Amino acid sequence: MASLIAILDLKGKPLIQRSYRDDLPMSYVERFLPIILDIEEEGQQVTPCFSREGINYMHIRHSNLYLLALSRKNSNAAEIIIFLHRLSQVLVEYFKELEEESIRDNFVIIYELLDEMMDFGFPQTTESKILQEYITQESHKLEIQVRPPIAVTNAVSWRSEGIKYRKNEVFLDVVESVNSSGTVIRSEILGAVKMKCYLSGMPELRLGLNDKVMFESTGKTARGKSIEMEDVKFHQCVRLARFENDRTISFIPPDGEFELMSYRISTPVKPLIWVEAAIESHRGSRVEYMVKVVAQFKRRSSANNVEIYVPVPEDADSPKFRASTGSVQYAPDKSAFVWKIKQLAGGKEFLMRAHFGLPSVKSDNDPPAKAPITVKFEIPYFTVSGIQVRYLKIVEKSGYQALPWVRYITQNGDDYSLRTASEKGTAAPIRSL
Repeated sequence: MASLIAILDLKGKPLIQRSYRDDLPMSYVERFLPIILDIEEEGQQVTPCFSREGINYMHIRHSNLYLLALSRKNSNAAEIIIFLHRLSQVLVEYFKELEEESIRDNFVIIYELLDEMMDFGFPQTTESKILQEYITQESHKLEIQVRPPIAVTNAVSWRSEGIKYRKNEVFLDVVESVNSSGTVIRSEILGAVKMKCYLSGMPELRLGLNDKVMFESTGKTARGKSIEMEDVKFHQCVRLARFENDRTISFIPPDGEFELMSYRISTPVKPLIWVEAAIESHRGSRVEYMVKVVAQFKRRSSANNVEIYVPVPEDADSPKFRASTGSVQYAPDKSAFVWKIKQLAGGKEFLMRAHFGLPSVKSDNDPPAKAPITVKFEIPYFTVSGIQVRYLKIVEKSGYQALPWVRYITQNGDDYSLRTASEKGTAAPIRSL
């Protein structure tokens, strides 16, 4: 339960605020940032929830904005934090970007959304697709009365009734992002099951994963090598009671695109694409690179649109490149050169050379830059964890036929970096082109 919701800029100035219970003055919003600064000056960590003078402050950070909730009661803090995240997602879906300018340009719509998403401090409808049916960014004539859809008062608040499609289809993507740092000092898999549902009526879907999957805290043991999922999060449409009982993922899906579930797997994973670079400096006048890339995944798979970013000195110029495959470009704005390979087959390795001039004369004792090499890629029809969809059943009382499509994708995560750049002579030997 929240008494007040506000959106603030980074200076703590309220851009918009809505009071639900009238038990807190608006002035308490302006005290938020000074309290944050005091906590930081004391060397303490700022937590999403804290209390001062009997007031509960609950907040999240989105880009250059704070989303803040205040309460005088003993609130369910987790519920309010989740609500603030849903509020930010809804505003992003409405305005494409959530920033100070979009807040100022859409005061009326935001106030309407705040009134519909929370009532007397209690969260209500938070599904963007339903809200967009009756809170629009277009003006309506006075004689037209806009009625809320039945879904707002229905048990299935994320899906409207009466949906019809000429062709009923379901698209399911298992997307895994791999983060690797250094020589596998830290690695993890962030996965998501994303869906696009174009189904008529009010269908019920049942999703079954392969026997290797073991959710944390199941109390069960799996034979052989198992996949233990952590931090599993489901869309609100999933029947959690049934999942807790027999691990069946059963749900009535929202219409269109949504994320069914997300998970994390903490397991040592060798980098799928390994890159190492040998660097040879010539008394500050020029620098040469020899880069090797190795595809460390199964031969039957291929990585698409591989991009390897190798850092170079900021004053480097006169680039020259030679690669055994793909193309190389200099990106001075990123102080790096980019080696692009359209398709990299599993088990393959390739070399490239780069030469740069260095117009600035520096001491030989200056340490070389230690910026990491970063890699972007996408591997279709492949998952690192081995997760597979065993079945996707669609049940609807009208008994129509529907086509389920399943796809697997592995890609680089936000933190896929390799600290392998070293002076030539200390790196592993690399054969010449």
